[in-house]
Amino acid sequence: QLQQSCHIQALESVRCKRYWNISIHNIRYHFIPACGCGLPTLPPVLSRVVAGEDVRPHSWPWQISLQSDSSGRWQHVCGGTLLSSEWVLTAAHCINDRYNYRVELGKHSLKTSEEGSVALRAAAIISHEDYNILLSRNDIALIKLSSSVIFSDTIMPACLPDGGVVLPHRAPCYVTGWGRLSTGGALADVLQQAFLPVVGHDICSQPDWWSVLATDKMVCAGGDGVTAGCNGDSGGPLNCQNPDGSWDVHGVVSFGSGQGCNVLQKPTVFTQVSSYIDWMNTVMTNY
Repeated sequence: QLQQSCHIQALESVRCKRYWNISIHNIRYHFIPACGCGLPTLPPVLSRVVAGEDVRPHSWPWQISLQSDSSGRWQHVCGGTLLSSEWVLTAAHCINDRYNYRVELGKHSLKTSEEGSVALRAAAIISHEDYNILLSRNDIALIKLSSSVIFSDTIMPACLPDGGVVLPHRAPCYVTGWGRLSTGGALADVLQQAFLPVVGHDICSQPDWWSVLATDKMVCAGGDGVTAGCNGDSGGPLNCQNPDGSWDVHGVVSFGSGQGCNVLQKPTVFTQVSSYIDWMNTVMTNY
């Protein structure tokens, strides 16, 4: 019998990071503990390049593609974050009640059939009851998958921060997604990552930045006029590394400037995950 001590946080977002590989009667099993999160088998190759770049395949294994059948076939509409074997986090503005949705996990290239990827229908979608589409407030939603996904080297859950945690100004984080590579451009085929330092709320809420649109339940990141989240990145994660090397998802891509993807002093704005831990726990308990 194997045991390990875990410091359990909300949503089983915990700090135990070891993986058990066990051979029984010459059959090899790869066990990922229920408390494992935030440490990819293949760590991301980090750089602070200007603009985004292709990621190392499967180095952000909690990144999902949310797809709708709005055009008669499945198409990528938003990103999202795998939280557990049954639950995915995304943005409320990604959801339209007229359409059906599925979640594709373990993907690197959206156009290629890849070993280790899986597509599951959404069994339930719960948007925040106080979501305000005009002000982009409470822009958060949870998706319950139609069946439990099996964790692997390509599919792992993210860690989440403790409730109420606020990132400091210039905290180094990365946004990931298959969003448009430029304003009005095509969606990326291969998953992209971009370095986005956090902009403190006192700066982001200034009149020449986002002013009152940026609330204390949001995280701003970027704003250098070069690098930003773009259309199609919506709902995806803002990934920030802990001192122990694990990654917490602190944000859900919510909105950017209507003038384009990379506008000076108009950073990408994320729903601040730490402000919604209690809401997420309540939803996941009741469904």
